[in-house]
Amino acid sequence: MDKLLLIDDEVDVQYSFRRIFDSPDLELHTASSGEEGLKLIPQVRPDLVITDIRMAGINGLETLRRIRQADPKLPVILMTAYGTTQTAIEAMKLGAFDYLLKPFDVPRLKQLVGDALKASRDMRQTVAVAPQLEQQDYDLGVIGRSHPMQSVFKLIGQVAGTDATVLITGESGTGKELVARAIYHNSRRHQQAFLAINCAAIPENLLESELFGHEKGAFTGASQQRIGKFEQCHGGTLFLDEIGDMSSTTQTKILRVLQSGSFERVGGNAPIRVDVRIIAATNKPLEDAVANRQFREDLFYRLNVVRIQMPPLRERRDDIRLLVDYFLRKLAGAGIPKAINTSAIAALEAYHWPGNVRELENVIRRATVVAKGPSLLISDLPSEVTVAVQKAVSTPVASPAPDAAVVAAPVESTGAHRSEPTSIPEVAQWLFRFARADSKLRVLPAVERELIIQALKETSGNQVQAAKLLGITRATLRKRVEKFSIRRELNVA
Repeated sequence: MDKLLLIDDEVDVQYSFRRIFDSPDLELHTASSGEEGLKLIPQVRPDLVITDIRMAGINGLETLRRIRQADPKLPVILMTAYGTTQTAIEAMKLGAFDYLLKPFDVPRLKQLVGDALKASRDMRQTVAVAPQLEQQDYDLGVIGRSHPMQSVFKLIGQVAGTDATVLITGESGTGKELVARAIYHNSRRHQQAFLAINCAAIPENLLESELFGHEKGAFTGASQQRIGKFEQCHGGTLFLDEIGDMSSTTQTKILRVLQSGSFERVGGNAPIRVDVRIIAATNKPLEDAVANRQFREDLFYRLNVVRIQMPPLRERRDDIRLLVDYFLRKLAGAGIPKAINTSAIAALEAYHWPGNVRELENVIRRATVVAKGPSLLISDLPSEVTVAVQKAVSTPVASPAPDAAVVAAPVESTGAHRSEPTSIPEVAQWLFRFARADSKLRVLPAVERELIIQALKETSGNQVQAAKLLGITRATLRKRVEKFSIRRELNVA
């Protein structure tokens, strides 16, 4: 639950905030003076502070100064009833997240509070780049022991201590923003702001104002001066997600900031200097966009100082079990399964994951909702995931018997997805993979049972033909049917 601290000496304003932010997801605390608010901060540990500028005693600016000295990562929004005065601008220079005009516009207030709370979470969530899942004291992590992810970790370590611009590329859902935050948390700027903006989610005509701000009257609807993300992020790190969707006009302004460290607000002509580290990300091949004149070549080279390529999940299947364990711990709570069945893991490892790690997390979330027992079963997974297993075997996927392994579609170490094995040794390698994933699995009994089931199904329950197919006598087959209770399960004679 997010915590919001309002510092304002007007009772009406406090009442309005209680009505506007009456939500089970937000805990609102109020203070009537700067002194009272400063005393409450170490007790409440808020995620966001909103303070009026003009108050008796310590005013809003002095309150902001003291908050910034004590906790530079705590976002502070200033409120003023005096328009775009120099006082409000000074507040932004001191490190305020933004400011609001009184009387405030409720939709604008809610949007600004939402943006500030997200920024607060981004700055405070520790990003663990080491795959140490026995430590549960972090909220988010870049997880993986596979070779492709180890290469990513090395690059993060090499670039974090510098101010070099970083370009993170890869498919959607691979964790590009997590890597950006890992770089930030390990950089010398980690005590300053980290702001993220999705260039594809904001209309082109608004993105420039969002990044650089605008002057009052710069365009229709610009009723007040706005401070953009670059000014808000002075001294910190700005993450530009999906930068490949940025218009050519905005690209030109970004290039100027990278070259000179200055820009003008929309509608303004006074240069503003900032010290901001840029980390950009895209799921588009920027080289192709440059060749097609859809992306500036000079900006591409400015961004592509250090490049981190995020591998898709299908190329790091060895990390799937680790990621599942991580998501289950992350979701841990009353009634949430804490383990996963071997056959369910096999299905997850066989699936091609077009949505990558984000899709895997969503699948695990869904599975924990529909699960009825202490472990996730293959029947708890969505059909699009289990289809890989269903294509490989014709056995029903519900409630596998003890020691029964569900053989998934083949996966080579390179991540290539194949429809069936090509040799007996390859089948054995698959089976041992399941054994390594589940120390309780007894490979020979599980395989023997599965082969008998498949032989009986292939021969429509004819034991003579099934025995011949398996290379054993009918008497041996009948003993195995009794041993594994296959007669009852398949209802064969």
